[in-house]
Amino acid sequence: MGRYLVYRLLSAIPVLLIVSLLSFLIIFLVPGDPASEIAGPGASADEVSRIRQSLGLDQHVGIRMLAWYQRLLQGDLGQSILLNRSVTTAILERAPVTLSLAGLALVLSLGLALVLGVVAAVRQNTWVDQSAMTMALLGLSLPDFWVGLVMIYLFAVLLGWFPTGGYVEMSKGVGPWLRSLIMPATALGLAQLGLLARITRATMLEVLRQDYVRTARAKGAPERHVIGRHALANTLIPVVTVIGIIVGILLGGAVVVESVFALPGVGR
Repeated sequence: MGRYLVYRLLSAIPVLLIVSLLSFLIIFLVPGDPASEIAGPGASADEVSRIRQSLGLDQHVGIRMLAWYQRLLQGDLGQSILLNRSVTTAILERAPVTLSLAGLALVLSLGLALVLGVVAAVRQNTWVDQSAMTMALLGLSLPDFWVGLVMIYLFAVLLGWFPTGGYVEMSKGVGPWLRSLIMPATALGLAQLGLLARITRATMLEVLRQDYVRTARAKGAPERHVIGRHALANTLIPVVTVIGIIVGILLGGAVVVESVFALPGVGR
């Protein structure tokens, strides 16, 4: 399993390079002149030319792309025109909040999805299976921002169990930190919980039909050992494969959830 995880991580590197290349080319092809936008409507041609030269916009696109990759390997993402500061510094200041939110959402969704999926597969075609899959389908159907608003109204405004928004750093205590993130993480991870639960159930049902599982049962192994030692390990392989995609979805969805719960993350 460890080797498989390392392989998946290493295989993501060329994908990231290709995606960054396509993003660079798309931005290059977008109409408009960044130098003219920065200079403003009343700027002269000389001022626009100086800005274009200072930003390297007068160079060939290939040279600019290679220079960008070189700075990227050095940890330099350039200067933000909007914030007038280093992009790397701005991201590093807000990344812990976004990573904490996405990480907690992943842990919650993965943990609950494994339980729901395994139980639903073991209790196939019973009310337990139907209830678990109904919950999974409901989680897939509800948008995260709507879930967040409903949770704020119920658990923060009416019941007062959690704060309506804001972020508490972990240095001030794990309890307050979790309390500030539990609702945003639940809203963010609910859809992925439903997806992972359905994948876990389908894979577990397939694994339970394999010969080695039947052999373990024929030898008199307890059902919990059959599920925990023989079936669950092979069930996790497709789940781990999907996690890489889900992490990207969670990081993208965190932008909306951070706005709903007023979290000072990368999306704000």
